[in-house]
Amino acid sequence: MSRGVLVTGASGDLGRAIAVAFARAGDRVAVHYSARRAEAEQTLAELPGDGHALVSGDLADPRQVADLAAAAASALGGVDVLVNNAAVVTSGYAVADADYETWQQAWRETLDVNLFGAANLSYCVARGLIDRGAEGAIVNVGSRGAFRGEPDAPAYGASKAGLHALGQSLAVALAPHGISVTSVAPGFVETDRVADRLSGDSGAAIRAQSPHNRVARPEEVAAAVVYLASPAARWSTGAVLDVNGASYLR
Repeated sequence: MSRGVLVTGASGDLGRAIAVAFARAGDRVAVHYSARRAEAEQTLAELPGDGHALVSGDLADPRQVADLAAAAASALGGVDVLVNNAAVVTSGYAVADADYETWQQAWRETLDVNLFGAANLSYCVARGLIDRGAEGAIVNVGSRGAFRGEPDAPAYGASKAGLHALGQSLAVALAPHGISVTSVAPGFVETDRVADRLSGDSGAAIRAQSPHNRVARPEEVAAAVVYLASPAARWSTGAVLDVNGASYLR
């Protein structure tokens, strides 16, 4: 049965791979973007099947979050699956170098999208499912940095740790309503956003973190997300799945 799937941050490489994977499974996908409309339109154009839609909104703005949830529900005939994929990574605010104002701004910008935005959108989608009397799934794209630490981007690591914890709390709260909540925790993924870090000596060091001597392909993370959103994974609710090629074990 075709489901309505909302993927945030679907203008980027990982979000695009997730959207394509759901569409290939026969689902209808709402492609979300904040500012990169052209890239989101490219994602939309790559989706097989029919019934897909483009939705926009700034996840840092609670009102826009509610509006985009409503737009996705209208376009898809209801959102059955939410993938909280969108994230921002802010750098240049090391304690030893940055002033207090810069430090605060970095934390606000990061948590407003990565944690508060995901929490607000999860609320809106979950309430929609509850009001419809429908079962569904929420999958969060977290990070191994929640466990390993992110010394160059501490707000990012903290936001992903919070996202994992949010998912586990919601898994318990929403289970009576037939809504599963899970997270994936990838390491480095081969995307445009980290292309500069994956080149040269730094790239070799990053790839060497995994015994496979490479980083993840977006499609590999997408496959995990699609599985966790499936009815077959219902008993995995509350889980945080490491998808990092054994680059970090816990």
